[in-house]
Amino acid sequence: MTYFVTGYLICINLAGLASMGMDKRKAIRHEWRISEATLFLIALLGGSMGSIVGMQLFRHKTRHWYFVWGMPIIFFMELALILQFVVR
Repeated sequence: MTYFVTGYLICINLAGLASMGMDKRKAIRHEWRISEATLFLIALLGGSMGSIVGMQLFRHKTRHWYFVWGMPIIFFMELALILQFVVR
């Protein structure tokens, strides 16, 4: 079970990182973008750390207060949830 959860978290965080990079690239090229709801959904599904790293690495969505504050809030909620299960 632990390997599954670890693998899932690695994959979803890579998806969060990649989605920020792809959306930044699409923004530069004036192409059809990844919706903000989808970016937040990836973060809510466990990819918040990857999304935060992607925001900083690609300098993407860093002027939107709801991303600047929302992603870390999601991360800390996920961290609290993980710690809840680990401590038991």
